[in-house]
Amino acid sequence: MTIYIDVVLIENLIMNFIILLATGLILKENIKIIRLLLSSLLGAIYSVVSYMSILEIYTSMILKVILSIVMIYLAFNPQTVKKMWKELLIFYLTSFVFGGAAFAFIYIIKPQNILMKNGLFLGTYPLKTIILGAIIAFIIIIAAFTVVKSKISKKDMFCEVEIKIDEKTIKTTAMLDTGNLLKEPITNTPVIVVEHTLLYDCIPEEILNHLEELLGGDFKNISENIKNEYIAKLKFIPFSSLGKQNGMLLGIKADYIKIKEEERESKKKNIIVGIYNKSLTKRGEYRALLGIELLS
Repeated sequence: MTIYIDVVLIENLIMNFIILLATGLILKENIKIIRLLLSSLLGAIYSVVSYMSILEIYTSMILKVILSIVMIYLAFNPQTVKKMWKELLIFYLTSFVFGGAAFAFIYIIKPQNILMKNGLFLGTYPLKTIILGAIIAFIIIIAAFTVVKSKISKKDMFCEVEIKIDEKTIKTTAMLDTGNLLKEPITNTPVIVVEHTLLYDCIPEEILNHLEELLGGDFKNISENIKNEYIAKLKFIPFSSLGKQNGMLLGIKADYIKIKEEERESKKKNIIVGIYNKSLTKRGEYRALLGIELLS
């Protein structure tokens, strides 16, 4: 059986790229194609060197782990050791699933044309076969991790948020609400829903104590000073929910919000705070609702 080095290089480049891409999508990394390609190329070159038995040291398990770490840094540039180990773990898990699924597909198509050398599965099957196998494995991996993530414990649905309004800051726990697609209708600005009792240090109590009247256009309980300062800042946000098809929230633009998830922190400036005049939960596990769009 004749095996061409360029085929070995291309096959492994494709497989490495798809594994790294799947890893990045699972972990919601900021994916840069050029970095994935460079990392994939490094892994592919290793495969060629290993296949040709140029250096026996390349079969060392320690060097394989080092190679994997270098590939992770090239692909995703993790900022902490903890994040690097997390990416490395998902990379290996993805590789195992990918290898099993892709090899099974290739074996079904052309089992007689498969050989193994220095830990590498090789064959004379067409390149399109390995590409198709890789695509099938990619779909299986993403689908599997999607199912697993849907079963994650409730603690992973929460994050810490910091909200700044008029130079005053509050902090609270927010729940990720995949159904929260609220936007201010005129500017299409995303909305984070916050319990009104959290906002007394940021917004005058005259406004917070008379939300229903203000939504109805009644400003008689608001002093002229407050009215003049805040009338232009207030936003009216329509919403629909179970049991209330034509609801309305009063909102105000935040200076910014900060969202903290594990080691990652993101800052958003163009955000409206929707003021909710009741409690979101009976036990106070969270006091804000965060739309999934704000995590992107």
